[in-house]
Amino acid sequence: MQNKLSDIKHLSIQDLRQVISNLGEPAYRARQIHQWLFSHRAATFEEMTTISLELRNKLADRFRIGFPILADCQQDVNADDPSPTVKMLLELDDNEKIETVLIPSENRMTACISSQVGCPLQCRFCASGQAGFKRNLTADEIIDQVFTLNDFIRTRSESKEITNIVFMGMGEPLLNFDNVKESIDTLSDQSYKFNLPQRKITISTVGIIPGINELASSGLKTKLAVSLHSASQKIRESLMPVAREFSLTQLRKTLSEYTSQTGEPVTLVYMLLKGINDSVEDARLLVKFSRSFLCKINLIDYNSIINMEFKSVLNETKDMFIQHILDAGIHVTVRKSYGASINAACGQLAAKGVKKAENHNNL
Repeated sequence: MQNKLSDIKHLSIQDLRQVISNLGEPAYRARQIHQWLFSHRAATFEEMTTISLELRNKLADRFRIGFPILADCQQDVNADDPSPTVKMLLELDDNEKIETVLIPSENRMTACISSQVGCPLQCRFCASGQAGFKRNLTADEIIDQVFTLNDFIRTRSESKEITNIVFMGMGEPLLNFDNVKESIDTLSDQSYKFNLPQRKITISTVGIIPGINELASSGLKTKLAVSLHSASQKIRESLMPVAREFSLTQLRKTLSEYTSQTGEPVTLVYMLLKGINDSVEDARLLVKFSRSFLCKINLIDYNSIINMEFKSVLNETKDMFIQHILDAGIHVTVRKSYGASINAACGQLAAKGVKKAENHNNL
């Protein structure tokens, strides 16, 4: 039985250049092939008509062109919302599964995409971490999430497409930085049919300090969001094991250096959890932490997850918390939660979708 050919899309651009060199072809062929794969989205080598037939045949003998399988698609239908949040479960060529989410709003179409299969960080309030970690996604597996969501949009409106990308799905982007960066370079390439300005792309991290430093010096113009969730070292460690390795003191220094180097503010994401991080003292600590560098605070509600003990705060508590931050002169916003009914909201990915897909053969 013949072994399954490798997917050429899994090759990094550097690896693709090496393959082309080994085949005795000029270096520019790698760029042409990359454009066929990620701009024209060729499904076969035969479509690559600017490349010689001989080279196309060589590639076809060695590689295939793969695409993720749409294993499940759920919509958060709300009578008051004509554009529902959509969660897709994608099956990869090794049968691993990831989730990606489309979040429509009045002037935006946001793709919330994953960077890893699962997550190694095991934050207590997040379903992705509880599901365990399998592997990093390749650059093309990240890119294909955006393409899949765009294809869905275009079945409903030919004039609309993704306007923003947030790396807030499954996984920690800065633990897969090389592939995340390559995917961003491709998705922001202005010579490709679909492209976005890098400033429309946000990378979210739990605070991986080496990764933040690498991002600062990478030349990327993306936005940075940090999942803080507490400005108390003790509480943050209880919620996020990674805080034991990267302390708040270290994180504050790194974010100060990041904003100085890039000139860009950082968004501090803070999920309010009843009785854990929602007191006046918690708000005071958050204000103190955020005064050290250019930032804004984004408060989010907890989205319930099966087998997790946390609860959302009362509106009065949230209003008190917000007012304390505003009184300190710090910019704060409250993020509206999308997709909770289909487990597509913040912290919910991999809670139910994977299990459902594994139990359904005919989707």
